[in-house]
Amino acid sequence: MKTLKYFKYLIVVSLLVGLGVSSCDGPDPEFFAEESTPIVLEDLNINLIVIDGSNPDNPGVTFNWNNGDFNQAVAEGYSVEFSSAADFSNPIEATSTLGTSSVTMSMSQLNSSAGAIGLNPLVEGTIYARVIASLGVQNELAVTSNVISFVVVPFFNYTFEDYYIVGNGTMADWNNNNNNPPLFRDGTDSNLYTYTGFFTKGGGALTDGRFKVLEVRGQWQPQWGSSYPDGSDPIETGGGIAGNPPGVDGGDPGRFGVEADGFYTFTIDFGASTYSIVPFNASGAADFTSMTLQGSGVSGGTAMTQSSFDTHIWYINSVSLVPGELQFSTNTGSTWAGTTAFSGRATEGSDTIPVVVEDDYEVWFNDLTGDYIMIPLNL
Repeated sequence: MKTLKYFKYLIVVSLLVGLGVSSCDGPDPEFFAEESTPIVLEDLNINLIVIDGSNPDNPGVTFNWNNGDFNQAVAEGYSVEFSSAADFSNPIEATSTLGTSSVTMSMSQLNSSAGAIGLNPLVEGTIYARVIASLGVQNELAVTSNVISFVVVPFFNYTFEDYYIVGNGTMADWNNNNNNPPLFRDGTDSNLYTYTGFFTKGGGALTDGRFKVLEVRGQWQPQWGSSYPDGSDPIETGGGIAGNPPGVDGGDPGRFGVEADGFYTFTIDFGASTYSIVPFNASGAADFTSMTLQGSGVSGGTAMTQSSFDTHIWYINSVSLVPGELQFSTNTGSTWAGTTAFSGRATEGSDTIPVVVEDDYEVWFNDLTGDYIMIPLNL
């Protein structure tokens, strides 16, 4: 049996005449609406959609259904819901439309909705979809369609920048492709990078203990340094930064530098265009003899390599990671982890690092500070 719903709309017409106001009295218009006939959502003509991240505005999927019939000439509202479960225990509204029996979602919208229901990037996942028809802003007389399903492969955009140090004050020397260690990106501020570790003054000359920052290993440009011209660059504990290639600042930027062998924290803020170099007290720091990457995001435990230049720096050049969780485990049995994907600062005995997308990763860990960075190699 259909449900009968009573709607009452009051229409007031006011007419301003000179300084007086007149109104028309009469009965309020009324109408009755019935629960709609069934809504049938059509199956898609494809079963698998590989979401195209290179063309996010292109059409991704189109849904079609029959118009609802509420026994009134009114515009119905339609909400398309997605869920990762067939029983819609976790639905989200993917899109909506008014008065039409079709809606198209872009690749970007489809990808965002897939992520919202918990589907992982770059792997196949099932989306369950349905349409809910209703009237008014309070969704009166809601009627739910049948459920259809289809498989998608969401895309993932790695939006972060990665930077590497080079110079005779560092483990890489002036070699732009010598396993140059990356800067550690802040877990919440993607413009802020630090590197705490050992720097050498070498022979002690003004040209020793120097370094710059590269954007790509194996390439000298783009590079970042102090705001002085290269060759006329004093050793300072902070100041402005400059970049190369031309179009950013022009010529080669100056070199950063340290006055003596020791541990320092180098900080560069690309948002503020500043840097600082301050001594770091590493006395009393634990000397671990092994470090292992473990957790559901990696198959078994994977041993990390300890830097011979700075024994507090650990790395893996390439390891396959899957969506899951990670920790760093030391030879003493202690575990370290953070809460942010790709980069952040780990603490001892708590948290797990989330892996949100499957790929091969380069992983670095600093046991002095807990800083970590996981750089995808294929995204």
